[in-house]
Amino acid sequence: MASILPGAMTMTDFPAERELVLDRLLQAPREALFRCWTEAHLLRRWFVPAPWTIADAVVDPRPGGAFDVTMRSPEGADMPHHGVFLDVVANERIVTTDAFTAGFVPRDGAPFMVATMTFADEDGGTRYIARARHWTAETRDQHAAMGFEPGWNQCADQLEALAASL
Repeated sequence: MASILPGAMTMTDFPAERELVLDRLLQAPREALFRCWTEAHLLRRWFVPAPWTIADAVVDPRPGGAFDVTMRSPEGADMPHHGVFLDVVANERIVTTDAFTAGFVPRDGAPFMVATMTFADEDGGTRYIARARHWTAETRDQHAAMGFEPGWNQCADQLEALAASL
């Protein structure tokens, strides 16, 4: 999609030192993958790497709608994540951020990232690309150290299994 703003950045213009990317071919239809992202009862089943769980999820998949997830550690500690959908194109793209809460209300504290997930048909499956774009290289490095690669890959495995079963 071309930008209507002259000189606007495109997906490829973002500084690599502030981005983490997961690019996978998943053996599930993109419509099912999209449902797993946009229906709270499904999101709860795959969104964190097991043995973590989702204690609560509020998903309102429209620009300005809530994307609130409370992750629960195996020890029972809750970690709430409040965010908002910036863009939703059914079966193609989802963009969320933790910079705002529902209704585009700026949240307290420093924002961490903007996440963009894209879904495209490929070789009988779906090309799933998840991009985590951070405000600084330091927060990107922090996210990498938290286990971005193994964690997001495990979640993608769980997402694929759930979506394939729908």
